[in-house]
Amino acid sequence: MNLDIAALKTIKRPDLLQMYYYLRLTRTLEDRITALYRQGRIVGGVYTSNGMEAISVAYASVLERDDIIAPFHRDMGAFLVRGITPGEVIAQYLGKRGGPTKGKDGNVHIGDLKRGIIGFVSHLADNLPVATGVALAFRLRGESRVVVTNTGDGGTSRGDFHEAMNFAAVRKLPVVFFCNNNQYAYSTPLSLQMAVRDVVDRARAYGMPGEIVDGNDLAAVYLSAQGAVHRARAGEGPTFIECKTMRMHGHSEHDSAKYVPRKLLEEWKQKDPIPKAERLLQELGYADEAHFREVEDRVKKEVEAGVEFAEKSPLPEGPETLEGVFATEDEVTR
Repeated sequence: MNLDIAALKTIKRPDLLQMYYYLRLTRTLEDRITALYRQGRIVGGVYTSNGMEAISVAYASVLERDDIIAPFHRDMGAFLVRGITPGEVIAQYLGKRGGPTKGKDGNVHIGDLKRGIIGFVSHLADNLPVATGVALAFRLRGESRVVVTNTGDGGTSRGDFHEAMNFAAVRKLPVVFFCNNNQYAYSTPLSLQMAVRDVVDRARAYGMPGEIVDGNDLAAVYLSAQGAVHRARAGEGPTFIECKTMRMHGHSEHDSAKYVPRKLLEEWKQKDPIPKAERLLQELGYADEAHFREVEDRVKKEVEAGVEFAEKSPLPEGPETLEGVFATEDEVTR
């Protein structure tokens, strides 16, 4: 997507500034979580979206309150936009009662239907058939609501990805499929994973409109998502959006990613979405260096307040481990 100044100015200044704030909050929060992991405070995997924050921040910012997201583990920005707080995220990682799963999980498997977020599991692309099912429910109920779901390039090689895409296309369901094409499915480069150059070609095989967008360009992702969501809400069916980006950390923080050429990482470092967003805001006259420093200070304070909240949050008591897991007798007979 090539953007001109006219297209950029269709995005309202407050919306761009808000998205910039969430970009900074996402990066600062995940960096702090990584530090806690290095200190041995977090047990298990830590998965970050470093270098890819613009994708989830942008698509979540397009949605209306009653829309739904079915995210994956690189979508921290979307969690935050939808209302999950830094304190809740950190409490989740620490296995505390204050996290969304109330201490039942020490990972980023976060969901909250009250905030329009469907929880997910480790198996990538499993969220896509769920999103398609939700979109079908919207269609059957006659509701003007949209679902956005996401996975990585590796997830598009799984069968459930193709089942979801095919069903959504045939039924013209109100769902938008995002792909974070971050070059590697764990340690497997794209060239060894599929014989097509662009993941978007897989969408075309199902008769679904597809688009390639610069995943490090906040405005480009926002405008692409906006068009696809509008199309879905109008009853015109699903869209597949491939976001070209790069995973700047390993698959998770225990992975050193030595299989990635350093030169490639250096090239993508120059395309970091945060400086790119700052240049855009300056070019449009929407913000200056003083504003960027103010946002940086603000998100640091919010993240540290989140750490304090998580540390003070109690661990769950034994009986609480069953709450929300099995249906009670009253729920079954109701």
